Amino acid sequence: MNTRQETFQVVVCGGGLAGVSAAVAAARLGLSTVLVQDRPVLGGNSSSEVRVVPRGSANYHGYARETGIIGDLLEQERLLNHEEIFENGFTNSVWDLTMYDLVERTPGLELRLNTAVREVSVGGDGRIDAVVGYTASAETETTFRGEVFVDCTGDGVVAALAGAPWRMGTEARAEFDEPHAPLEASDDVMGNSIHIKTKDVGHPVDFTLPEWAVSYDDAAFFYKGGRRPSTLKGGYWWIEIGVPWHTIYDAETIRHELTRHALGVWDWVKNKDPQLRDRARTFALDWIGQVPGKRESRRIMGQHLLTEGDLTRPEPFEDEIAFGGWNIDLHTPGGLLAATSEPTAAEGHETTAPAAVAAYVGPFGVPLRSLIALDVPNLLMAGRNVSATHVALGSVRVQATTAIMGQAAGTAAAVAIRDGVPVHEVATRSIEVIQQRLLRDGAFLPSVRNTDASDLARQATVSASSSALAYGAGPESVGVAGGLADHSRRTGDVLADVRGQWIAVEVGAGAPGLRKVSVCLTNTSTETRTLAARLRAVDHIWDYRIDDAPVLAKTDLEVPPGERVWVSWEVDLSAQDLPEGVAGDVRYVRLDLDADPEISWHRAGTVVPGCLSGVRIGSGRMRRYLDAITLSHRIDPPQSTYPASEVLTGVTRPHGSTNLWRSDPAQVLDQWLELAWDTPQRIGRVELTFAGSLLREYDRYPPGYRDPQAARSYSIEVADGDGDLRRVLTIDENASRRRQHDLPEPELVTRLRLVVHATNGDPSAAVAEVRCYAP
Repeated sequence: MNTRQETFQVVVCGGGLAGVSAAVAAARLGLSTVLVQDRPVLGGNSSSEVRVVPRGSANYHGYARETGIIGDLLEQERLLNHEEIFENGFTNSVWDLTMYDLVERTPGLELRLNTAVREVSVGGDGRIDAVVGYTASAETETTFRGEVFVDCTGDGVVAALAGAPWRMGTEARAEFDEPHAPLEASDDVMGNSIHIKTKDVGHPVDFTLPEWAVSYDDAAFFYKGGRRPSTLKGGYWWIEIGVPWHTIYDAETIRHELTRHALGVWDWVKNKDPQLRDRARTFALDWIGQVPGKRESRRIMGQHLLTEGDLTRPEPFEDEIAFGGWNIDLHTPGGLLAATSEPTAAEGHETTAPAAVAAYVGPFGVPLRSLIALDVPNLLMAGRNVSATHVALGSVRVQATTAIMGQAAGTAAAVAIRDGVPVHEVATRSIEVIQQRLLRDGAFLPSVRNTDASDLARQATVSASSSALAYGAGPESVGVAGGLADHSRRTGDVLADVRGQWIAVEVGAGAPGLRKVSVCLTNTSTETRTLAARLRAVDHIWDYRIDDAPVLAKTDLEVPPGERVWVSWEVDLSAQDLPEGVAGDVRYVRLDLDADPEISWHRAGTVVPGCLSGVRIGSGRMRRYLDAITLSHRIDPPQSTYPASEVLTGVTRPHGSTNLWRSDPAQVLDQWLELAWDTPQRIGRVELTFAGSLLREYDRYPPGYRDPQAARSYSIEVADGDGDLRRVLTIDENASRRRQHDLPEPELVTRLRLVVHATNGDPSAAVAEVRCYAP
């Protein structure tokens, strides 16, 4: 046996999305870092070995895509990949290579693949001195020494071996007053899954079920048990088994059982399902996973235990370092061995059904304290092993959420070492430093904005060549679609329940007020219908309150019979009638229309940036309507809701305001945005955040996707005093939302101009943030 020792400042164990994000974040702050992964590829459950599509908050909330390291990776994967991503089972090795490339390009980061941690050395003070990894393919045992360790192993291997307290199973409802918890505690956890992928080969092909596999013959098991095979392509997240086996110690037994059942599921779809078997004649089994994706095992106890109540708490955590927004997704223990797969699936994924309404949460903040292990002074964790109850884990366990927690853990580890702060104290002593670093590195925190004192852009005044006005949008409008094809002619927009449309408006001195709003409706009856309307003040785009949201105006609309009739409402709200903005001169109001089965409120043919719609799911609150769309509406007078000043709000996505500068689409490019200072500033680095790629989950975007709102070609120009602007940098063929540029030479400037020459399709230049730093 070959043995060796290696020493780093940060040791990250586990190469899933949480581990990759943690290791990259720590190394980017200048800390020598190693990433130890027990498999040959990165990505964990998202890798080509397991093929679970990374999901997160954008599955339920518009503009809630996770950004930062995971956002950059997903954006790059769509740009480079030639294949679509369809649910589970469709990930290919391009995704593996995208992560591998990032790790290899990150200075100070070393990667050790095929290396499983099997020992932990703990000192007399309870600190971890080293972890020991075994590389079977090289017959090598490596001792990794470090200052701070981050456990991203999923099963919490490092923490468990170090003696940190942990939980596994389901808490009783009374322990933390969690409505989703059962009355009695148990050892039950969610199960493991493997996935299948099929291929249409263009001619009939047979499939014979092996004799050792499980045979399915009951249609009700699938169609009434929340296991509807909605496609022939495969995926099927509900091929899941856990209880009665232990998801760690019986992992190989579970893998074999999953294989037996997965083949039986395909046999049912291919040969027996009365709804699918004829269509499945030309489909062949193309791939079956043999590395199960695991949902739940150990949960390491931290300084704060995240509970169900934290997913709906009204006040933010002071140590907020990530956000979640997946629903409380608790699969039935046993998976395929249970009567139903998962409550909302068993209800047919009806958004207003009881389980779906109760499970809808977020976006909510996640505290750093839930990533800091108890009793082990130099251990953090990220991933599905964070400090959470079984119920809270049902939301935060999804991979995009675990990735941004990983970036936070890696950042906290690096800050602790760099600034000499004990890990157990960073959540209080260093939280502002960590939060500001996360924002600078592209993360989003719902309750924190850029206050970075070293960002010279915050001292500037900003102007632009033009700014877009918001008029609304109708069924025939064209423009930003967020990655989806035109949907303006789709039907099904009957007002079955209260529906709302977020509208961005100008506020403050000089605002024109809101004189009139109009909506495009169809009344299928033969008589004029009366429809109640309310205009409410909302704090942000995820403010789903109905009953508690302040009413600014109300009326009854008279809707005549006919198709696509524009009905107007003279709301006559002055600037003084509109509440102040959260930060700046733009805020949101929401137009709510009551339910009426005879009336349809038509969707717009485009998405008005930052302005989405919602629908009531229960008394007092809404959820996102359909797939993050805009409903047809017009506003008068038009509102200047994308001014240049929005790039300095400190937020890089629609939230309390649009947080976006957009140039006038009627004016041809070039268009520019300019920062100006009263005194010269020495600038060596410019960091840009463009619009785009946040509206929906990344797998909704096609292969080779370039968001139309991202600038494709742009330049940076500078000037000192009254001198002429001169170009110092030009970028072509950009497809990224975030770019950081070190200027060829540090410049002493009083003006800095970003000139957008071309976008990837949008007629408007669009910028969310500009940051400037000294050399």
